[in-house]
This record gives sequence, C-alpha cells and structure tokens, in this order.
Amino acid sequence: MSEVTRVPLQPVAKGSLTKIWLGVIVAVLIGSGVAYATRYKGVSIETVKAGAGASPTKSDVALINYVGRLATGKEFDRGERAVLPLETVIPGFSEGLAKMQKGGKYVLEIPADKAYGAEEKRNPQTGEVVIPANSDLVFEIELIDYKSSAELEQQRMMLEQMQKMQGGAGGAPGGMPQGMPQEMPMPEGAPQP
Repeated sequence: MSEVTRVPLQPVAKGSLTKIWLGVIVAVLIGSGVAYATRYKGVSIETVKAGAGASPTKSDVALINYVGRLATGKEFDRGERAVLPLETVIPGFSEGLAKMQKGGKYVLEIPADKAYGAEEKRNPQTGEVVIPANSDLVFEIELIDYKSSAELEQQRMMLEQMQKMQGGAGGAPGGMPQGMPQEMPMPEGAPQP
C-alpha cells in the first residue's frame, strides 16, 4: 500500500484574496478592450426618412443628393442630382446604397477600410489633402431614383435613334419633316372629298 504524503495547507495571507480578484477583473477588462478594438467595423446606415420599393444593386446607376463629411464633421464633398454608377464608387458607398430605397434619406457611416483606406485624397487644383489617410466617412444621402445599366443603355439608344430621325429628315417650318406629304394619300377606290 502506498501512503499519501500530507502537505499542510498554509492559510491565505491577508489581502491576497483581494489581489486575486483584482487580477481577474484586470484580465477581463483587457480582454474586453482587445475584443472591442478588433471587432468588425462595417458600414452603418441610419434612416432619416424611409423610402419605398426595391433597393439598387451594384450594377445599377443611382441619382442622389449627398453631402460627404469626415468623422470630425468637416465637409469634403457635396452633390445635387449626382449620377453615380454603383460599381465605380468606394465599396462602403455601394454597399450602403444597396440597402436604401427610392425617396429615402439616410446617414451612411463608412469605416476607413471600406472607403479609401491608407490612401489620402487631394484636391486636384490646390493639392490640399481633402480626405486624410485612414479616415472614416459620413454621408447624408437622398436616393432620388436608380436605373439598371440595361435600362439606361436602352434609353440612350432610343435617344440616338430619335436624333438620327430628326437630323436625317431635317425639319420644315410648321413641324412637318421635309419629304413627308402634307396630306395622307387616299387608298384606291376610296371616295374623294
């Protein structure tokens, strides 16, 4: 048989229990701080006025009014009735627009990694840094309308066709295109007035 060696337990020193609990609290706080700092910072949208209907997709072209600001509140851009193809804008902007509806007004917050990241944007005329590197952006957006690229292409082709018809036939005073008869010919056998 084996014997168990007894080791006498020493009493816990005064104040040690408090130190242990303080250590546990500090470890939890540090862990929470690390989790907060590394959390996913995605695009956030606040609805000021709800819109209606479907939302645009990345292949659509949007007609919007907007004001762009840095997180500090400094305005860097503004647009009235701006036409923006969603596939050509920064990722956070197209991601946010894809969650909006016609007629709505929104506040869109875009973290730096979904905006311009480490790249700074300068004013081409002055050379002034307009958007510093690693800047979070805030946009106030009113989505007026949007159309698919196919719809816009179809409208463009119709306009071109109309312009060719007007340009090729010319226009006579009085609104009738040149070469068009003033009166419609009557079919054979129809009574003449």
